[in-house]
Amino acid sequence: VGINGFGRIGRLVTRAGFCSKKVEIVAINDPFIDLEYMVYMFKYDSTHGRFHGEVKIEGDKLVIDGQKITVFHERDPAQHQMGVTLVPSTWLSPLVSSPPLRRPLLT
Repeated sequence: VGINGFGRIGRLVTRAGFCSKKVEIVAINDPFIDLEYMVYMFKYDSTHGRFHGEVKIEGDKLVIDGQKITVFHERDPAQHQMGVTLVPSTWLSPLVSSPPLRRPLLT
């Protein structure tokens, strides 16, 4: 699956996909968020808490728990050349069923 948008919902869908193992994320497109900030926001999500897996950058890819994800920064998602259909993250949120992602009230 390719996700178009890595805001709050895109990060939640990505996290739920990794936790449930039901969805393979192969690409993310977000024209407004650079790769370094994607890593930071995914690791330290202010709503869903810390992601306890590995999140890093290798070259121009986002790597989550060893899986390399191609990242695009296209304003028009049709312009990417990877052969992946990018779908809005809001379309995927009902498809990913996983246990609630909760964080403690006090950390």
